[in-house]
Amino acid sequence: MQSPDDARRKTLILVLCCLAQFMVILDVSVVNVALPSIRDDLGFSATDLQWVVNAYTLTFAGFLLLGGRAADLLGRRRVFVAGLALFALASLAGALSTSQGMLVVARGVQGLGGAIVAPATLSILTTSFAEGAERNRALAAWGAMGGAGGAAGGLLGGVLTELLGWQWILLVNVPIGAVAAVAASRVIAESAPASAGRREFDLAGALSVTAGLIVLTFGIVRTDVNGWTSVTTLATLAAGLALLGGFLAIEGRFAHRPLVPLRIFESRTVAGANLVVFALGASVFAMWYFVSLYLQQVLGYTPIEAGLAFLPMTAAIIAASTMAGRLVARLGAGTVLATGMTCIGIGMLLFGLVRTDGTYLLDVLGPSLITALGIGLAFVPVTIAATSGVARAEAGLASGLVNTSRQVGGSLGLAVLATLAQGRTADLVRAGAGASDALTTGFHRAFVVGGGFGLAGALLAVTVLGRIPRPAAQREAAPARVDA
Repeated sequence: MQSPDDARRKTLILVLCCLAQFMVILDVSVVNVALPSIRDDLGFSATDLQWVVNAYTLTFAGFLLLGGRAADLLGRRRVFVAGLALFALASLAGALSTSQGMLVVARGVQGLGGAIVAPATLSILTTSFAEGAERNRALAAWGAMGGAGGAAGGLLGGVLTELLGWQWILLVNVPIGAVAAVAASRVIAESAPASAGRREFDLAGALSVTAGLIVLTFGIVRTDVNGWTSVTTLATLAAGLALLGGFLAIEGRFAHRPLVPLRIFESRTVAGANLVVFALGASVFAMWYFVSLYLQQVLGYTPIEAGLAFLPMTAAIIAASTMAGRLVARLGAGTVLATGMTCIGIGMLLFGLVRTDGTYLLDVLGPSLITALGIGLAFVPVTIAATSGVARAEAGLASGLVNTSRQVGGSLGLAVLATLAQGRTADLVRAGAGASDALTTGFHRAFVVGGGFGLAGALLAVTVLGRIPRPAAQREAAPARVDA
């Protein structure tokens, strides 16, 4: 039986890890409601505005697996504290930004800090709490805080933006990160770094994949200026693809301890699940982005009103996630995942019917609830599918990979859809259409293509994954693992 001091220390560790996870996940979504205010203040164009989101998600995705390895090799407490400090400093720089470039760079460094913090929190929890019920409770709380961070982003972003200014969505991270870093240095015991022979980083892999994604996204975004067939666009896209090809070469042939051993994709289930979660990210990230803009720029909502408008979606996601674990045990991960992705696709297509003179009840609430139902139903089974049949030693890799695929899908999907929407809006403005009509019609194009991503994910879930057989014992354990 553990002593009161030991129990108190574990409670503090859990609070610190949950707080850090909440903060990191929150910063993916908290900026959405603040985007119109940021655009007005710093003069972003409609297509460049997405870099406020993508700078964070791309660096987060590109360095996530490296961050997890750094915690194992250099010491969990040391890496956790360093990540928190970097995240807080980048947040401060972002809040003080006076130009577009300064904010985008700060958001990118924030993403790097998040990629260090997120896997370190999970590693600290799994080594601080005994395997079994104690660890499962800790991981469930950690998973719930991550979900709460994503769900609370809209409302918190709206409140801070309207009452204090958009800078506070970043500034609030500074005291939280500083206090957490100081507390972690005192509460969390340092782990022994790996031996010198095993301290190998695949830094080349992390840099090449991140650079490739950024260059590829940049090429897509600039098509509104250069066109899809211009020499500049084709050269930029080719450079991005070459960097990603270099990443595959590094992982397959040159890295001694690759971030992503390519053999993991020999599993049809793992490969299929990552393709589906890529499509999920491409649909859902864009949905939050464009609905936030529609509510404020077309319907005239204030940031707080826009944040409140997302609350029914939050409740629907929580309810559907609760049902998903039980449905997977009865129907199989593939069936539930296909259903969830179908709901996402249908919801996005219905968003494609929003009107310039629309209302929340008639134009937004129905599609938002259908999409939210799909998100809740899809997230649990895609995580199960991504880790199904993977060796225990590679379970962490598979879990990190599915998170990376979701972030990458979200970033590239948002780049494509924002570019398509802006192109359509610009064409209509040149033809003499009103600003609200042009914006709404541009959003229509983005929502419809996003719906196509969702339905493509559903088709992949049916054809590639099907019904994934799982032993009864695993079915019972699924909810705990998914929360983790």
